[in-house]
Amino acid sequence: MDLAAALDPSSPIFWKHIGTACLCGGAIGLERQLRGKVAGMRTSILICLGTAFFVSLGAAMTPEDLDPTRVLGQVVSGIGFLGAGVILARGDRIVGVTTAAVIWLLAAIGALIGAGRLQGAMVGSLVALLILVGVEGLENLFRKKGGRGSGTYSAIDGG
Repeated sequence: MDLAAALDPSSPIFWKHIGTACLCGGAIGLERQLRGKVAGMRTSILICLGTAFFVSLGAAMTPEDLDPTRVLGQVVSGIGFLGAGVILARGDRIVGVTTAAVIWLLAAIGALIGAGRLQGAMVGSLVALLILVGVEGLENLFRKKGGRGSGTYSAIDGG
């Protein structure tokens, strides 16, 4: 990947990265927004896009300027604070854990985009959507059948 092109608005690669970040973040964000979660489409797109920019910028710097892996490491640490902000304790319930995990995953998808791994980012987004939609069906099935672990779902709400 041409690292300079990923940061140049006159380059098609720059716009492919922006489009992929908007598509991946928007798809996951739409699922979250339709469920009434705090991190909806705008937040999800911005997390993907911001992370992609940071990773592209870090990758474009020469080793004399900066170690690109440190940029990625700091993004991962920083996004943890954003995710932690959505986790709340309400009485005997903890809510927002799934939203925090989604925020973390959105940053990983943005990092893939920033590193030029657009197909990986799209596949990762699709897998995330399948998990967010599909696993809820399994959880509901366990709740209805009174299966083992059904109490766990009421104590820790992924939200």
